[in-house]
Amino acid sequence: MSAEGLHLTVLGSATPYPSVDNPCSGYLVSSGKTRIWVDAGSGTLGPLQRQVRLDELAAIWISHLHADHSADLLTAYYGLLYADLEPAAPIPLYGPPGIADRLAGFLTNSATRSPIESAFAVTELHDGHQAVVGSLRLTSRAVSHGMPAFAVRIEAAGRSLVYSGDTAPCPSLTALAQGCDVLLCEADSTAALADGEPVHHTPEESGETARAARAGRLIVTHVGRSLTPQQAVARASARFGGVVDYAAPGATFAIGPVTIPA
Repeated sequence: MSAEGLHLTVLGSATPYPSVDNPCSGYLVSSGKTRIWVDAGSGTLGPLQRQVRLDELAAIWISHLHADHSADLLTAYYGLLYADLEPAAPIPLYGPPGIADRLAGFLTNSATRSPIESAFAVTELHDGHQAVVGSLRLTSRAVSHGMPAFAVRIEAAGRSLVYSGDTAPCPSLTALAQGCDVLLCEADSTAALADGEPVHHTPEESGETARAARAGRLIVTHVGRSLTPQQAVARASARFGGVVDYAAPGATFAIGPVTIPA
């Protein structure tokens, strides 16, 4: 795999808890020497280290504070401060409002607050937040998950990857994903809710979002336990005419332009 360009490595994609061979949501996005850990779900810290040391990360980006997307920040904190790693500075951490206090609430074991900011340089996300991390440009949008939650568009070398995080279909995700090379979209729900506010995509809805955004390629992830990956891919393909893949743990995708379906 060439180090240049833009690449996505799947660390895990299970929900809402790890399976024997698949951690929860977590991804490594890289371009050249810039590497970002995108979501830190339960079990993803292990496979992350097959690709990069914690203290070599350029940043961490967290979509929302459900444990299957953020729990491994807790053990990452111990690794950065109290083990064999030697970070030159706190790792930049982009996440929802309140992320530092949530981590401190779990990690503090005395009257003195744990020094979260010694491990992580925290920046709270907001709708439209933009950041440049090494060779990567990140744009975050608020999405619809019943709690503060974000999607992200990551761009480098003329290529673009959009990650939905957890969300129901929403205009902000479709707008963020317009014309992207790859949409990495959750497909958690087996069927649309009969009532109440949805907080996830069905596979069909992930295909519809990709089609509406004119994405070049769709990768379904965060597939619910009542679906097989093959079922999710087939159902998404019924609504999207482009290539549809599954975010299998360990898979690496080169992000690049493909023919956008009409």
